[in-house]
Amino acid sequence: EVQLVESGGGLVQPGGSLRLSCAASGFTLSNYGMSWVRQAPGKGLEWVSGINFGGGITNYADSVKGRFTISRDNAKNTLYLQMNSLKPEDTAVYYCAVGSRGEGSRGQGTHVTVSS
Repeated sequence: EVQLVESGGGLVQPGGSLRLSCAASGFTLSNYGMSWVRQAPGKGLEWVSGINFGGGITNYADSVKGRFTISRDNAKNTLYLQMNSLKPEDTAVYYCAVGSRGEGSRGQGTHVTVSS
């Protein structure tokens, strides 16, 4: 059974940073591209970033390019999202997902609130 558990969310001031983690189990992480998606209050799901199975290819939504960095440690079965220069519009529930475009199973999410 695929299990994805996100952590690292919280309340941060504008301009601050957070690092999200996603612990994967029940499948071989190194065989899959992975991604982060988010859902802001009252809005639909938005793809944020994707990474290929080996970690050598990454892609970002224009809204986060230059501020967020996706990475993975296949030996630790963990996916990461380093978020810098956070803005209030980054407030959302962040989910990790199987597949580099967010098309597969997702975890339960971690809340990120950017507010002063």
